[in-house]
Amino acid sequence: MALSTSLSDLVVLLVEPSQMQAHLVERMLSSQGVKRIQTLSAGSAALAALRDATDGQVVISSLYLPDMAGTDLVTAMREDPVLADVPFVLLSSETRPQVLEPVRQSGACAIVAKPFTEQQLSRALYAVADYLNPPEDLDVADIEGLRVLVVDDSLASRNHLRRLLEELGISRITECVDGRQAVAVLQESMFDLVITDYNMPEMDGRELTEYIRTQSWQAEVPVLMVTSEQNMGRLAAVERAGVSAICDKPFEASNIRRLISDALQR
Repeated sequence: MALSTSLSDLVVLLVEPSQMQAHLVERMLSSQGVKRIQTLSAGSAALAALRDATDGQVVISSLYLPDMAGTDLVTAMREDPVLADVPFVLLSSETRPQVLEPVRQSGACAIVAKPFTEQQLSRALYAVADYLNPPEDLDVADIEGLRVLVVDDSLASRNHLRRLLEELGISRITECVDGRQAVAVLQESMFDLVITDYNMPEMDGRELTEYIRTQSWQAEVPVLMVTSEQNMGRLAAVERAGVSAICDKPFEASNIRRLISDALQR
């Protein structure tokens, strides 16, 4: 499937217990050119249907389902090797960060706030299409030789980033679960790029960035922070620590590719 075509190649599994809301989303999807839509009301039924998934499959789910939360649905998908890479979009009026955090950390393509417009849903659909259609290459010399360190305490988030990196042709990827583990790795191995989360146990992303800039023998390595952190004071502290760029979770695949390219070219 190519981005130059319509969204008609997407196969949408809509998980929505409200018939009225489901009909509204179905109309919006159809208006955007989506032709194959399967609507279910429960998370367990969605998981069962996904095992017969075809290329272009995407899950668009409400947060509150009769048998589980949308957060439980995406967590179950990410823990299943067969479903781990299926794009996920959450539709929700929920605003509490602690409730949305599992979705942000899951590698979701988008969180669309209810009530939403067709344009907002369309942007989420194009984020899905972009996720399913990686570019043929990245405008960086010797892409295959790049050494990238991914630091994140979320396994789902690390897997999501690894998929995007590998699709760009990057295979030399090292993973760490927190900043302290990353410090030990940085002392022994050289990297061309560090991609880190903010909120992690032991040592967070700001502390890791400060260590790299002030104590590491690799003080000039680009540091890209991919985070769900919303506190502007904390993010300002990260910028002062010397991070090269900050990207929100969930992120659009095209944005993370552009930021990686910009960071490496600098």
